[in-house]
Amino acid sequence: MEVLPRPRLRVVFSSFLMAAASSDPNIGRELLGGQFQILQKIGSGGMGAVYKASQPAMSRMVAVKILHPKLANRKDLVSRFRREARAMSHLTHPNTVKVLLYGELDDGSLYIVMEYLEGKNLNQAVRREGPLPVERAVPVLIQVCGALQEAHLQGIVHRDLKPENIFISTNGGLKDYAKVLDFGLAKVTERELRPGSIMLTQEGMVFGTPEFMSPEQAQGKTLDARSDIYSLAVILYEVLTGKLPFEARTPMEHIQFHVTKPPIPLDDRVPGKKFPVGLGDVIAKALAKKPEDRYASAADFAEALKPFGGGKGKGYTVMMPRSASGVVAQADAQAAAARVAEAQHEELLQRQQLVVAAQAAATRPPGQQAPTGGAGADLAATKVSGSFSRPTARRPSLLLLVGIAIGCLVAGIVLTVLAMKLFR
Repeated sequence: MEVLPRPRLRVVFSSFLMAAASSDPNIGRELLGGQFQILQKIGSGGMGAVYKASQPAMSRMVAVKILHPKLANRKDLVSRFRREARAMSHLTHPNTVKVLLYGELDDGSLYIVMEYLEGKNLNQAVRREGPLPVERAVPVLIQVCGALQEAHLQGIVHRDLKPENIFISTNGGLKDYAKVLDFGLAKVTERELRPGSIMLTQEGMVFGTPEFMSPEQAQGKTLDARSDIYSLAVILYEVLTGKLPFEARTPMEHIQFHVTKPPIPLDDRVPGKKFPVGLGDVIAKALAKKPEDRYASAADFAEALKPFGGGKGKGYTVMMPRSASGVVAQADAQAAAARVAEAQHEELLQRQQLVVAAQAAATRPPGQQAPTGGAGADLAATKVSGSFSRPTARRPSLLLLVGIAIGCLVAGIVLTVLAMKLFR
């Protein structure tokens, strides 16, 4: 049998790669005037693809997510894509993937530039390595709770949590550093929306992944943070057992069982496998059918999981905002600063009005009356840095005081001159 030489094998393989690359027009493409150059595809889905790209000016790699151009006329998908970018751009937690830039390309394609991560998602980890030990899985989920806590405090509900959307990477030499991905189905507050956005959170409509939906999400009800807590508990259940909490065979059965059937207890899911005492109760509480019976926040869920973390997590700090007090305090401080700035601006206007009045009085010909004000005079006197302030009732009295002061000054000068002549 004839053996094909190695060099030719490499040529054939190389040709195959070139053909594969040529089938994707984005490979080798430069974006934003050469700021980014796409190197290879690292993932794809129904809406678009994710690419590894270089950013020469920063000497780093980034991930670029591009919506399929053929979907650009789908307002619902375009809105979903924009919402993902806007939702993630507001989040700064270290366990949330960072969005660096987003916008629209010349051909109408929408893009998101994100930090590039090396590692694998939880689904890949379980498929390759089998169920993860408790002391490894729990710290990862606690980190995810920290990311979700920040999002929830900003009114953002993920709505599509699943193992594929939790990435574990090496960050700063730390193993199993979690990153939450894909806020494409996120329910966001009106602050995140722009004119023309499509509301994807209408009651009665079901979005998400059936295997990880909360009961209220499966029924198309209004969602809050506790829906994400349910989904996170399903993820932890699968990561620990390699199985889901229900013996469902189809997506519709999963949806039905989330609503109607109690989950199989954690200790009963894998014959012969036991877990630390109490862990099953923590997961069962997070999997409660009624939202009010679950943990009230991601921070509370994380606190309940901490005893099962096996002492891990000492090499890094898990940022866990406990409440919205920090957000409220920041908003109050910003409002107070705005009030101070407004008061300072008003004071500056009043001072400038005094100067204008004094200059007008000094240059006014003898016998000419002072202007009586009016809208035109007020606007001319109060225009500062392109803005206008509301005329106030104090202005006539201020002008009167200035006039009296000038009169007294003139009278004083006249009396002084007369006194000097009398005593000379």
